[in-house]
Amino acid sequence: MKRFYFTFLGIIMSSQALASQPKDWQLGFQEAASSSMREIVNFHDKLLLPIIIAISVFVLFLMIYACVRFRASANPNPSKRTHNVAVEVLWTLIPCLILIVMAVPSFKILYKQDTIPKADVTLKATGYQWYWGYEYPDENIIFESYMLEDKELKENQPRLLAVDNEVVVPVNKVVKVLITANDVLHAWALPAFGVKRDAVPGRINETWFKAEKIGTYYGQCSELCGIKHAFMPITVKVVSEEDYKEWLTEAKNKFAKEIVEEDQFKKLASK
Repeated sequence: MKRFYFTFLGIIMSSQALASQPKDWQLGFQEAASSSMREIVNFHDKLLLPIIIAISVFVLFLMIYACVRFRASANPNPSKRTHNVAVEVLWTLIPCLILIVMAVPSFKILYKQDTIPKADVTLKATGYQWYWGYEYPDENIIFESYMLEDKELKENQPRLLAVDNEVVVPVNKVVKVLITANDVLHAWALPAFGVKRDAVPGRINETWFKAEKIGTYYGQCSELCGIKHAFMPITVKVVSEEDYKEWLTEAKNKFAKEIVEEDQFKKLASK
């Protein structure tokens, strides 16, 4: 049984499936790049999957046993029994205990995800039909991120996931993400970081992640938002702190948010 279990795990969690982006025929999770995602994967692999397999094997055994033991040829006079107190108590208590065993660690993971530590970088993501807008409020940077067309793709850039302007964050730093939408419901999701939050018009949701590995990570809008729902990907590039400072210098010139002075605002308001 153990050999079957580990073989099954090896198939669904093969090295080809572990990457910062989806792979063909992938069945398992993407490789975890944050502590939150690693806890989610461990929760699934070490608790949920054994419970699922055990229940499936047990139910299969009961079905086979019932088919053989209570077949018509072996029971010409079927039993008239309709109740069994012991069985009814067991099939109520055992599922309850299983749910409690599953709930306790899941609550711990959810609590950790909702408790945002002191942020090193603050990012605001706004969902539009159908692209993402990003802002670094502390750095006076704002830009829009559109999916690259097939003809615009460079080498090693995945189709339907690469964008023209990537989000850049430093490695091993807490990134707080403020998420909202401008029109309809969207969802900002990055599987490698274990992050998924709805983007709701008129409301700001919060989440966070701390990327532990340098690399480029891909996600997508995970809320059905309209005809081009599948064409608003998310790309986050995790770099070293030195490279991040260099990017900030360039981005402040390229994506600087226009600041309207008070007297200019008054002039505009008076027109």
